[in-house]
Amino acid sequence: MSVLIYIAVMAGVTYLIRMIPFTVFRKKIKSPFFRGFLYYIPYAVLSAMTIPAIFYSTGDILTSAIGTVVAVVLAYYNLPLIVVALAASGAAFIFGLLI
Repeated sequence: MSVLIYIAVMAGVTYLIRMIPFTVFRKKIKSPFFRGFLYYIPYAVLSAMTIPAIFYSTGDILTSAIGTVVAVVLAYYNLPLIVVALAASGAAFIFGLLI
């Protein structure tokens, strides 16, 4: 029964987070500062959630750093996401076998 309560609370919180901005901000936001601020929030939140997960995913920070460096270099050259992900995972795996 407690699982159903947890799910109901999570659904309510999720709904409120999505509904409140629509009810509070009825007019279009015209301030360039706030529009610029709101534009970058998804990128900042995604980075804040992803970066710690990257460095603690392998159990060794050095292998994670190697995989991250490989991913950043390949992404810099605009390679497809699947190539970047597979190469970074492969580099971290191979480096983990070597140490």
